[in-house]
Amino acid sequence: MRVTRLFAAAAFALVSSFAVAATVAEAPVSGPEQVIRKTLANLQLDTPVESIAASPLNGLYEVRLAGGRVLYVSPDGQFVMQGNLYQVPAAGKPVNLTEKAESAGIAKAINAVPTSEMVVYPAIGETKTHITVFTDTTCPYCHKLHGEVAQLNKMGVEVRYMAFPRQGLDSPGDQQLQAVWCSKDRVTAMNKMVEGNDIQAAKCANPVSKQFALGQAIGVNGTPAIVLADGKLIPGYQPAPQVAELALGAR
Repeated sequence: MRVTRLFAAAAFALVSSFAVAATVAEAPVSGPEQVIRKTLANLQLDTPVESIAASPLNGLYEVRLAGGRVLYVSPDGQFVMQGNLYQVPAAGKPVNLTEKAESAGIAKAINAVPTSEMVVYPAIGETKTHITVFTDTTCPYCHKLHGEVAQLNKMGVEVRYMAFPRQGLDSPGDQQLQAVWCSKDRVTAMNKMVEGNDIQAAKCANPVSKQFALGQAIGVNGTPAIVLADGKLIPGYQPAPQVAELALGAR
């Protein structure tokens, strides 16, 4: 899709060789879901499993992970796959079922974050939709997008910022983002920081590390990363008119 994969390719190559052995050697378990959970436990995933259900493709189960990622697993747990599953109707365009499922999971994860933990630029007049932008104040393309926030607001798009220090925690970007989130007026602090002005803010409990972890979980691997209201993740900078068109189409 457009994301950093959660698991190394080598891990998947090993699945068929040890998953079955682990399943068979231990006490029997009943039902595909239990077998699949044992396989995933052997993989030692860092991301919790949210649900396991039959996929639209007969003989394959869909595993949804926290943050929206989707895996496909055989009923006996021998095979694990990460990739896009398409439905090709007799008439009409193919549908990327994986992207659809992942977008729904991402939207759920983003919507669970209260706007009080974000830096919010409200729409001017009627709020037609919103976007959530994972940003870093040291990122030039984030600066470029920030310069077009007012334009997006005028088109009815509310812009919500979440923190994503692209060089990791304890980086200069992380320190800047913490200063913004610890400021009494986050919007003013964000504007000043993007303009290259240092701001002074006392250290505080802040959600920067939590938002960074969320960004990683949903597949953010660079900034800016734009999440539409329907959970679709748009990597990188795009001009305001394009962003608005995508955002308004995802209401």
